[in-house]
Amino acid sequence: MRWIKHMITPLLAIVMMSGFVAGPVAAEQAEVVVFAAASTTNAITDIGNLYAAKKLGTIKTSFASSSTLAKQIASGAPADVYLSANKKWMDFLADKDVIDKASRFDLLGNRIVLIAPQASAIQTVDIKAGMDLAALLGPDGRLAMGDPDHVPAGMYGKKALEKLGLWGQVKDRVAPMKDVRAALVLVERAEAPLGEVYATDAAISNKVRVVGTFPADSHPPIVYPVAAVTGGKAEAAKAFMDFLKTPEARAIFEKYGFSVN
Repeated sequence: MRWIKHMITPLLAIVMMSGFVAGPVAAEQAEVVVFAAASTTNAITDIGNLYAAKKLGTIKTSFASSSTLAKQIASGAPADVYLSANKKWMDFLADKDVIDKASRFDLLGNRIVLIAPQASAIQTVDIKAGMDLAALLGPDGRLAMGDPDHVPAGMYGKKALEKLGLWGQVKDRVAPMKDVRAALVLVERAEAPLGEVYATDAAISNKVRVVGTFPADSHPPIVYPVAAVTGGKAEAAKAFMDFLKTPEARAIFEKYGFSVN
């Protein structure tokens, strides 16, 4: 019996040590559910793959309009991290106490551009007050953009058109899409002669050309805030958000045309 007693002590020590080590490892390798604006699809997918390759954890993503994702989170959708394409929808969740306000920071910046199908006869457009945007659309063409009532890219685009006095020309000729990627696809298929999208969306497609860039002062600064979602996996969320600040993640964001704060 004495030899059994002597063996129990080191066995307990091993079990306790194993348990001590397993906790942090499990936290590091936990699956992080990331709800992110559609315009970040390529960048966040690449960053998630890199995160997994480094054995830091796995990333499960849901991409859609920031408004759609914010409403889903507010309704209890299980997310750990929320990356919005504008501050409005992050503020919406903050007002509902659904995000960890202390974890929030501004991550990215972007620009709004005017795109045309690759084969379009439209070459370069000097986007300014007084231009005839309706004429560029042709008699039946529509301007593809994220729905300006709730999609951030569309909201920024409408602000720019209003500031330049152009909204009145096209407000009845808008093709409002569920998110900015849907607007991009409409122009890629030449179903719309022109579209308003983020510069980063235009950069990933070889089926469209940027024909003009909206003046930076024609709309509010395009800012992408990120935050941990209340009730989610806090440690895992923090670890992934910290990774978004690394030089490796920055290089991926910049590769897709984002500016990184």
